[in-house]
Parts: sequence; structure tokens; C-alpha cells
Amino acid sequence: MTPKDLVTAQALADALELSVETIWRYTRNNKIPYVTLGERQYRYNLQEVIAALTGTGVREKAPDYIAGTGKLTYRDYLELPAKPGYRYEVLAGELIMEPSPLVVHQRVSRELLLLLAVHFRQADPRGEVFASPLDVTLGDYTVVQPDILYISGDQRGIIKEARIDGAPLLAIEIISESSRRIDRLRKWQIYEEAGIQHYWLIDPNERTLECLALRDGAYILAAAGMDEESVVHPDFPGLSITMGELWRE
Repeated sequence: MTPKDLVTAQALADALELSVETIWRYTRNNKIPYVTLGERQYRYNLQEVIAALTGTGVREKAPDYIAGTGKLTYRDYLELPAKPGYRYEVLAGELIMEPSPLVVHQRVSRELLLLLAVHFRQADPRGEVFASPLDVTLGDYTVVQPDILYISGDQRGIIKEARIDGAPLLAIEIISESSRRIDRLRKWQIYEEAGIQHYWLIDPNERTLECLALRDGAYILAAAGMDEESVVHPDFPGLSITMGELWRE
């Protein structure tokens, strides 16, 4: 076999009408032959893969989540091959692959991160504010990367060397068109069930901020703002967010 006979996971997925996530799952479970070129770099021979899959009936259209009956764990997540331009999360055992954020997303993240870091350094010196990428594990089958998260001083035990293992006090997601359904439905439910006390949603396109707070096991809208308004959150004394600062270039 020569290098010209080998194709990437994406090319293989396109040829077989499978999702690339399925190709990675078959690779991880040694269901198809592959060649390792380097750390998490795999190549495939199309004919050998077809021969390995003959009779298995594994045709599908690329889904939002990984196919199959098994649930991904944090260990599985760590073994996924890297794909430039994308980031991974696992929601209740299902793989999510999102494109890298746009510039406007990063601008909003930068401005809010600076504001929160200054505030909590004064209000909670032992607490810490982090920005993605940083893994947050919520049980065995959920790995998320909130765009911004805050760990209070009383929660420092969940800060591990390579991840946050447990529910932060605050998780913030900056909505993009590709993440809108996930942020408003799947993550809402998962964060709620995990006991994340505060979940904020920022929409740069609509220029809105929604601050959800956990009350009796369910999220309620504790504060909100849009455009150039200032948002004062009842649970964070002294914190005022001037919305216009988030949108500036």
C-alpha cells in the first residue's frame, strides 16, 4: 500500500455516506483498518474499509450526534482524533462537533471575561474565571466547554489539573447560528440537571443577554438586557454589565 492509496477520515466518510464521527468511532473500536501517521492522525484505504464493513449495513446521513447505541465517556472523548477548525463536546454520551467560533464571538467573550475577572477578583479572591477551551466534566458521559465559567472560592475542589470536574457556579454560552438549538435546549437541560446555579446566554446577533438562575431545580430568568442597556444581577451584588461594551470592536 502506498500513501496515494490512503484517504482521510473526512474523505472516507464522504465516500461511504457516513458521518465522520462514525468513522472515528469505528477507528477507536478497531472495526475498520487504518494507518497511524502520527499522534491522532489516521489514514484509510477505501477498499479495505469497504471489505471490513461488508454486510454490516452501516449507511447513514451525517447526524448532529454520533450514531450507535453506545454512549461516549470522558475517556472516549480524550481519544478522539483532532480535527482542525472544530471543537468537541459530549452531551449525555452523544458527541457534538462544533466549528471554531467567529471573530464576533471572540470579541464578546474577551470583553465579558475581562469584566468578570475584575469583578470576582474583588468579590471572591479565591474564585476563578476561565474561558474556553477548558473541559468541564459533569458525570461520566458529559464533557462541555462553556465559553466562560466561574468557579467560586468554595468550589476550588472541582478544579483538577486538566479539567473542571463538577458543576461551576456560573456557565456562559455565546450563541452562534450553529449552536443555537444546543445552547437553548440540550445544554439548558444538562446544566439544569447538573445543578449549575447560573447559566447565561449571550446572543451577539440579537445583542441580548439572558441570565438564568436555578430555583427549585429549574431555571428562571433572573436578569436580562439588550443593545446598550446595563444588566444588574440580583445574585451578584456590585456586578453591572454594560451591554454596549460587549459589542464594541
